[in-house]
Amino acid sequence: MSELETRELEYFVAVAEELHFGRAAVRLSIAQPALSKAIRRIETRLGVALFVRSSRHVELTPAGRALLEHGRHALNAVAAAVRRARRAGDTEAPLRLVLKPGGDAGLLSGLLAGYAQQPDARRVDILFSGPADRADFLHDGRADVGLLYVPFDDLDGLAHETLHTEDRVVVVPAGHRLAGRAAVRMSDLEGETLPRWKGVPEGDGTGPEVADVVQMLHMVSMNRMIGVLPRSLVEPVPAGLAGVPVTDAPPSRLVLAWNEQDRRPLVASFVAAALEAHPHASRSEGPHASRSGESHASRSAGAQRPAGPDGDGRREGRSSP
Repeated sequence: MSELETRELEYFVAVAEELHFGRAAVRLSIAQPALSKAIRRIETRLGVALFVRSSRHVELTPAGRALLEHGRHALNAVAAAVRRARRAGDTEAPLRLVLKPGGDAGLLSGLLAGYAQQPDARRVDILFSGPADRADFLHDGRADVGLLYVPFDDLDGLAHETLHTEDRVVVVPAGHRLAGRAAVRMSDLEGETLPRWKGVPEGDGTGPEVADVVQMLHMVSMNRMIGVLPRSLVEPVPAGLAGVPVTDAPPSRLVLAWNEQDRRPLVASFVAAALEAHPHASRSEGPHASRSGESHASRSAGAQRPAGPDGDGRREGRSSP
């Protein structure tokens, strides 16, 4: 940020996103002439044109597109740093836990009860997110810990402990050709319409876009699609639908995750309470498990966890529930 101040970058991003100086000025609560001068100063300092301007439209140049991509990341990083600094200095701040609605596999009450017994327990605020941004809450400091599903959520940059492992089921209308089966394989689903999840552009679905499990189940009930989900997200199965185990679908893991750079006792205390409530969950499930019985919670005060989201540098395949 040696050549651009944060405020100047905010000015540029506003104009780049709006592609209209007037709307950007309103968004920033400044006068349009002042905004135009600020953008010209930025272009002069960088030695490149960021916008192509005409009387009818504003368009980004290649340099402008590059600055927008990286500028957003820079502003997000600054905002996250400010949030974390304020949180670190606030000894009375509540712990914030993010999860998807219904995405706790029935464990949340036990987790909260166990944490409440900790001598340094604080109030816990529950935050609900969409299908694809729970990890973002942890990266940018909006949440301290989160309940995420593997392989659906991206664990890059996050420390985590597995609390629960379950199979996956395909949810179909009661009259569907697969509804009466005791079990199916992924090959049995070929040719079926699967959902596109909002915010997950790399998903495999070709059907209508849905934002959460409730919307997906509604679309299944209308014979618009079928869906493969962790068992706990669909049990009990709603009336008019059927859930059939998918024998060769990778198992789903519910993990407690937090930013791997977060060394605060606030987080370590919650993780420790979760592992006390589920003492065997993460110790026996492969490369992401703690070494020699030492949990991520105990290491979070100083030592780095192994590279990669599963402790050995590997990444699991990703889609969305």
